Amino acid sequence: MPQAPDRSDGHSRYAVIVFALALGGFAIGTSEFAMMGLMPNLVQAFGVTEPQVGHMISAYALGVVVGAPLLAILGARLPRRTLLLALMSFYALGNLATALAPNYLTMLAFRFIAGLPHGAYFGVAMLVAADIAGPARRGVAVSQVMLGLSIAILVGNPLATWMGQAVSWRYTFAVVAVVAVVTVAMIARHLRTVPADPDQSPLRELRAFNTSQVWLTLLIGAIGFAGMFCVFSYLTATLTHVTGVADGWIPVALAVFGVGSVIGNLAGGWLVDRMQFRATAVILIWSALVLLVFPLAAHSLWTILPAVLAIGTMGALGPALQTRLMDVAGEAQTLAAASNHAAFNAANALGPWVGGLAITAGLGWTSTGYVGAATAVAGLLIYLWARRDDGRTGGVLLADRATR
Repeated sequence: MPQAPDRSDGHSRYAVIVFALALGGFAIGTSEFAMMGLMPNLVQAFGVTEPQVGHMISAYALGVVVGAPLLAILGARLPRRTLLLALMSFYALGNLATALAPNYLTMLAFRFIAGLPHGAYFGVAMLVAADIAGPARRGVAVSQVMLGLSIAILVGNPLATWMGQAVSWRYTFAVVAVVAVVTVAMIARHLRTVPADPDQSPLRELRAFNTSQVWLTLLIGAIGFAGMFCVFSYLTATLTHVTGVADGWIPVALAVFGVGSVIGNLAGGWLVDRMQFRATAVILIWSALVLLVFPLAAHSLWTILPAVLAIGTMGALGPALQTRLMDVAGEAQTLAAASNHAAFNAANALGPWVGGLAITAGLGWTSTGYVGAATAVAGLLIYLWARRDDGRTGGVLLADRATR
């Protein structure tokens, strides 16, 4: 149900609510991306290899893929405020368990569990922000909530890496649990309860969800976004083994990636409010180009840093696809919004996996750039398929044409 009653309280209330929602995104982003920067610490702590730490990343992503649609369906009858509080409380517990994991296998299990509420939280949070902001500023509202994720990459991830080097990787996930609890308190304090739609049901959401445009949009995210994770998951190892930098430069490179993510997130919201679905093609073409440049730039610190910045801007794809799903999902808004993050975390699972295959095959750490570029091109082909399918059926892309 729309959260429009909050808009009457003015801009300041809207800002506080969006900040609270983005703070939850910051907790999620710090937990998700910390694994990349903490890779050397986890290798040492559990006596495993870098690709095995990559499996921890994939376990979390698999949790998102499973949990996003499942929890969205189970929470279909709940008010959005109640669902947000439950999801973020669950996230706090999952990260506390991660901080206490005694061995590799339990770490895999706890990362899977921690990932379960990720997608559903983001999906519901963005629907709340979009409803408050109104139709003309949906893209900006979505990007503002996702800004928490981008700032996590910019600030949270380098701090997590530093914390792992200076104290222990376990403190990172304990701090995430604390931030999640603060988010719960802020949402409980500032977001009013709006009754859920009494006609809403899991079956109704599933029926509305099952359209070709929803599935094609999700497939673009699952395939086209994998390249960013393919490179980023092994960035620490690439900096160490190829660029040859000291450990102190790793948090700097991660912060540079975060700057790119913030730029990309804001640019994505701006692009989608002006170009609608066509923004997706622009972002995917840009993604393929910067991923192709990465292997060439990886041999020098002063060239890899701009390349890492550019790869971070691929995050612009998030607001573009999230807003697209709002247009095509019909009555399955919650399920589709949550499933978008399942798709992105399918990309998070796919990227490290295919990157690990290339590295294990002896193609080198920089091969992740070429593999990632191939996934971006595949995403672009799926976008063209979606355009053709929608044009054939006379769907919502007519709105795109009207804006030209």
